[in-house]
Amino acid sequence: MNPVEPQKVLICDDDPINRQLLAELLKPDYTVLLAKNGEQALERAARLMPDLLLLDVVMPDMNGFDVLRRLRADPATAQLAVIFISGLDRPEDEANGLKLGAADYIAKPFNATVVMARVALHLQMVRQRRMLERLANVDGLTELANRRRFDEVYAQEWSRAQRSGTPLSIALLDIDAFKQYNDHYGHPAGDRALRAVARAARKAMRRPADLAARYGGEELVLILPETGADEARGVVDGLCAALAELQLAHAASSVAPVLTVSVGGATLGTHGAESAAALFEAADNHLYRAKQAGRNRVVWR
Repeated sequence: MNPVEPQKVLICDDDPINRQLLAELLKPDYTVLLAKNGEQALERAARLMPDLLLLDVVMPDMNGFDVLRRLRADPATAQLAVIFISGLDRPEDEANGLKLGAADYIAKPFNATVVMARVALHLQMVRQRRMLERLANVDGLTELANRRRFDEVYAQEWSRAQRSGTPLSIALLDIDAFKQYNDHYGHPAGDRALRAVARAARKAMRRPADLAARYGGEELVLILPETGADEARGVVDGLCAALAELQLAHAASSVAPVLTVSVGGATLGTHGAESAAALFEAADNHLYRAKQAGRNRVVWR
């Protein structure tokens, strides 16, 4: 079992002594990142995605309050937990930081025990929030992304493909004669078969941005950003080959003696699709054609 990766804490303070003290305090338990001004903090927060930011308020060029405003305005960093560590110790300063969305406010000179306790508390809250977010986006049976997550990612990737002019491919995959499989072997066996197909789909995703999701019932959907039609078809063919190697018996199928799938795919740029819905409909139409042609095949035009 792989060890849990340490959480990342970004420290932003224009005073090198404060940065060093905080870094030495946190390094034994966390991955520590450093920034000496607001611009560095914004750049590193967006690029390195820390779990928590310890942020000074009084800094040249851009104060901590302005840094927090910009973090909250960027969807990529809007949820980043921020603790202010500042020499401004008036109640109104603390209230201002909390109103802007800071998770906590620690006055300088800081106490090491207090800093460690509050950092641990807020990082625990971050872990719990992310666990809940993950559960909300995962299908319980297959552990693939669920329909909700697919809808979110598909909308994002469609917009990105439109802006960048890069290809976007999607594929709909349906297990052939799955009702007959459940009727013949029982629903627990059907669940195991569905999980096996899901594992094969997950392994077929080659890039971090690729996504396999359970769309509903025995139907899965694949999102392949920056992937042209030929390359996407190759991914799907590889998935089908992996399923064939499993040799999952399906005695009740009229298609083949083993479990098979039908797939319909479509690629942005080859269909003239003017909307995300149109591209999805093209893939769905190709899935229908694969079924009409006898199943156990891929249709991609």
